[in-house]
Amino acid sequence: MRSGGVCSNPPNVTSSWGIRISRLPVIRLLVTTAYTKLANTTISGDRLLTGSGVPEPTRRSCARRGTKDMTQDTALDMKDVELNEMDPEKVPMAAVVGDSPAGGGEKNGVVKVKLEDEDDELGAGSSRKFTGLSKDELLKVAGTPGWVKVRWALLILFWLGWAGMLAGAVVIIVQAPRCRPLPVMEWWDKGPLYQIGSPETFQDSDGDGIGDIRGIHDRLESLSSLKVKGLVIGPLHVTAENNLAETELTKIDPSYGTEEHFSQLISAAHKKSIQIILDLTPNYRNADAWFGQADIDVQDKFKEAMNYWLEKGVGGIYFNGIKDIKHQAVFLEELRNITSNYSTGEKARVLLASTDDLDYHHVLTLVNETQVGLLSPQYLVNNSDSEESSLGNRIKQYLKEVGDRRNSWAIGGPRIGHMASLVHENLLHVYQVLLFTLRGTPITQYGDEIGLKDLPGQPASSQRPYMQWDDSTYYGFSSKAPPRSSDINANLTFKAQEDNASSLLSKYKRLSELRGKERALLHGDFHMLHNKVRAVAFLRSWDQNERFVSALNFDPDREAAMTLEGHDLPEKGSVVMSSDPQRKEGSSISLKEVKLAPGEALLLKYPYNG
Repeated sequence: MRSGGVCSNPPNVTSSWGIRISRLPVIRLLVTTAYTKLANTTISGDRLLTGSGVPEPTRRSCARRGTKDMTQDTALDMKDVELNEMDPEKVPMAAVVGDSPAGGGEKNGVVKVKLEDEDDELGAGSSRKFTGLSKDELLKVAGTPGWVKVRWALLILFWLGWAGMLAGAVVIIVQAPRCRPLPVMEWWDKGPLYQIGSPETFQDSDGDGIGDIRGIHDRLESLSSLKVKGLVIGPLHVTAENNLAETELTKIDPSYGTEEHFSQLISAAHKKSIQIILDLTPNYRNADAWFGQADIDVQDKFKEAMNYWLEKGVGGIYFNGIKDIKHQAVFLEELRNITSNYSTGEKARVLLASTDDLDYHHVLTLVNETQVGLLSPQYLVNNSDSEESSLGNRIKQYLKEVGDRRNSWAIGGPRIGHMASLVHENLLHVYQVLLFTLRGTPITQYGDEIGLKDLPGQPASSQRPYMQWDDSTYYGFSSKAPPRSSDINANLTFKAQEDNASSLLSKYKRLSELRGKERALLHGDFHMLHNKVRAVAFLRSWDQNERFVSALNFDPDREAAMTLEGHDLPEKGSVVMSSDPQRKEGSSISLKEVKLAPGEALLLKYPYNG
């Protein structure tokens, strides 16, 4: 640099405007040109560079040298541009070095140019992120022989793996055991039926002390909690004892309500998935249900009434005394046809018949002769002491006669009495488990779920007890004293047993729920495992579902020991429920040697083991 400082080569020029320039040749050339012009021009307007005493040769030499240095650099990068609007005193460019501006004079702008070193340029470049290959570069690499081989190898491996998985799936499907086709199940097969054979003792709605149709309507919520699928109600029709002329099967007795009330009951029950089955037993006030011989007049009235009420929306027809018409095959066939004609669409209709005959031989004869879709026998309580007519043998013979047809079971009835009056009080749980785990539809009487007993010392037709809903003055049945007196038992009310897990009501609800969701109990096969006079055990199984074992001791005073064998029984099973409070639900016990407490009902389960 010369002493004047004007013609020195500017390797790094900066200004308050913040222009920072690297060594890019074109940019440097522009900067040099501007620098030269500024050096030869007076910026302030009152001083010229040419007049500052700088010799001409010096200026030409400086310009040549700066241009030469600019052309020699080949790697420039503009890194930064900073503008600074400081307003320093304008001075001639020639006076930047050595000379100070005159005081009070006009200030010049300062240009600062910073050139990056090559080392800095390389360092910055090495920290840049890799942006990947371009499309052309990628296509060029992908076409190389190595990558072509890799792609083919991966493609072959993919298809080999796919073919292997397909072959494995086919083998699994072929070798897997076939699922059994599910049997056709109608609504009455899927849960218990609840019989209200005397509506006048179930629930009073208007405070006259007599139960009625609206009272049943008011108790639908409680009935729905029992998971029942149908209510068998009635008879409700007008009749005079042993008087066919005054019997009107299509008219409702005014003491029970009106036909409108009955239609409202049907509609409300349907909303809770409950069907109404109407009892049309013609002469229900007398033991002779069919007025002697069920002649043509009786048959015509009955068929007319069936059509009438099925048209009104009832889910089925029930009648008692089937043994009185067992030889009238044509009439029975007509009844089945009427029911079938209304079983259209999604709603099937049922024809339900019953008999009071306790002789199981007679009942088996009725099964074969009548061919009624659902026959309710009443002989389960007749627990004989003989091996031949033991309860287990009667059950096996009945199921054999029924074959593939659906059947039903009942313990007690409107003409016989409630279950709690027919069996030992310590065996109520045993018979309850028996009803719900046998193959067939269980039918229970109102009050059986709480152990309600008949009124003592009166004929069967007039000993029906009032339903005990709570411990209020009139048991929650009515706000007025009923015609007959009845001693209330606070432990046998519906309300008292609802929150008691060990109560008869709680067990009823649990069994009803299990039967509705477990295929083995709903439509599974039946296998007798142990058959003695006072002790019975049987297996319910279906395809690959869980198996259930019912072990029942019908002796209220003695223990029972069972040896269970056959049907691929495992070593142990888990307790589902027991009437013995000492057994805990979910505990494991041996299935080879089962010991039952007196009057114990034990329900076990175990998984399918192939």
